[in-house]
Amino acid sequence: MFTKRRLTGAYEGATVKEFNEETKYVFISDHHRGDGSLSDEFTRNRNIFQYALDYYYQNDFVYVEAGDGDELWEYQDFKHIKNAHPGVFSTIKKFYDDDRLIMMWGNHNIYLKNPAYVEKHYYTNYDEYHDTFFDFLPDLKPIEALVLKNEKTGQEILTVHGHQGDAPNDQFWRLTMLSLKYFWRFLHAFGIRNPSSPVKNINRRHKIEKNYSKWIAENKKMLICGHTHRFKFPKKDALPYFNIGCCVYPTIITALELVGEEIQLVRWHVQSDKDGNLRIMRQIMRGPVNVSEFDLREFTETN
Repeated sequence: MFTKRRLTGAYEGATVKEFNEETKYVFISDHHRGDGSLSDEFTRNRNIFQYALDYYYQNDFVYVEAGDGDELWEYQDFKHIKNAHPGVFSTIKKFYDDDRLIMMWGNHNIYLKNPAYVEKHYYTNYDEYHDTFFDFLPDLKPIEALVLKNEKTGQEILTVHGHQGDAPNDQFWRLTMLSLKYFWRFLHAFGIRNPSSPVKNINRRHKIEKNYSKWIAENKKMLICGHTHRFKFPKKDALPYFNIGCCVYPTIITALELVGEEIQLVRWHVQSDKDGNLRIMRQIMRGPVNVSEFDLREFTETN
């Protein structure tokens, strides 16, 4: 019941953008960018992510960062995160300056709900070399939910981070944050994961996906989210629940691309060529499929 209410509330308050045959969107979530220390799970894939982000910038995509981009539970002083990954944030700024950045908040960066926090930490940045402050992401307005609406057919695609209705990461997020900040954070450096997280807890992960599938069936909408770190691309006759995956798999990041009216799941990963040189490769894992095949309104009308 709570999941239904949270998702419906997010949908009703969502930012609405149109898409058509000319638009390009890429969705990436769960980067968990940290301060560059041993507990920073993003660091091992930073070069892969940077390469992928440069590709999407050069190919005119709108970049949707679908929550948990910055690991603000473990590292609440954002300046250390910015200092650890300057190249990544430089590219993010280019997207923002071109009006091609949509930043969403998830449970691990829920502080972005607070405009005062965003203004203090994201509007400006500090240049240590020149000893000056400069505009970083001025007037940034992170959102909880995005609805992409097909300008011809009216079909809607809802994107949320995916923690909505997940009690430990939604209603009781402060308690979960404290346990992570003061306990599990230090175990991350040794590869030990929090068993309460949906990432490693299969039963909780499947419960979240089951509740989301119920909402999809009732509201007849495509849904894109992250949060569980488990990528998902539905088969043709399945409910249109898509999961982006994450950026913290060993040597792999995943993304969803919406190019025109076709959606596909891709992964960026390190692979050796025939000469033994390591290269970053882009591979299509699922799709492309026209989103009209996931339009539950059409399915209802024809059945």
